[in-house]
Amino acid sequence: MTWAVEANNLAKRYGDIQALDGLSFKVEKSEIFGLIGPNGAGKTTTLRIVSTLILPTSGSAEIFGHDVVREASEIRKLISYLPEEAGAYKNLPGFEYLRFMGRFNSNSEADLKAMVEDAEAISGLGDRLRDKVKVYSKGMKRRLLVARALMTKPKLCILDEPTSGLDVLHSFHVRNIIKEYVEKHGVTVLMSSHNMLEVEYLCERVALINKGKIVAEGTPAELKAKYKASNLEEVFAEVAGLA
Repeated sequence: MTWAVEANNLAKRYGDIQALDGLSFKVEKSEIFGLIGPNGAGKTTTLRIVSTLILPTSGSAEIFGHDVVREASEIRKLISYLPEEAGAYKNLPGFEYLRFMGRFNSNSEADLKAMVEDAEAISGLGDRLRDKVKVYSKGMKRRLLVARALMTKPKLCILDEPTSGLDVLHSFHVRNIIKEYVEKHGVTVLMSSHNMLEVEYLCERVALINKGKIVAEGTPAELKAKYKASNLEEVFAEVAGLA
C-alpha cells in the first residue's frame, strides 16, 4: 500500500535543540490527519519536512511514495502548503491574487478561470474579492489563503494552524471549508493545531506530539475511550503527565 504520507523515525536538530525525536506516523489517502500539541512541540517542523522546505537530520518521509529528500521536485507538484503566518500581496485585489497564484498551476486560461471560480466558492468572500487584500480582516485573509491552497486540488494539502487567531465565525467557516472540500474532492489533508477541540471535529485520526515525540495516536474516539477522557485536551494532559 502506498500511503499519502509515511514518516519513519524523523529527527531534526537545530544546534543543541532536538525539535523532533524519532517521529513516525502514516496518513491514508483522502483523510484529514491532525498533528496536535502545544507550541514548540514539533508540529511545524514536521510539516516543513513533509513540504520539502527543510531536511531532516535523520529518518525519512515519503509523500505518495516519493522521498522528501531525493524527490522533492516531484513532491512539490503534488502538494500545497499553507504556513501559519502566510501572507498575500496586499495591494492586489483578492481576485487578482488568486489569478496570479493560479497561473503557476494552470495549463490554459480555461483551467485558470475554473480554478479561480472554485477558489471564489471556497472562500465565501463574494464581492469582497474585488477589494485589495490590505483592507481584509485577518479572518478574510485566512479564508482567501485557504482557498488558494485548495483551489489547485492538490493530492496533499498541508495546513499549519489553519484557524490560528481567528474569531469563532471565521474559524467555523474555515473548518467547514476544509471538511467539505475533502469530502467532495478526496484531497488528503495533513494539518497541525494546538486547538485540540477543533482537531477533534475535523480529523479522522490524530497524533499527539510533545517535545518532538508522538505520545499517542488514533481516532479521537479511540483516544478518549482509552484514556477515559471527555475530550482530546484531557487525553493530552494524561499522556503528557500534566493531569
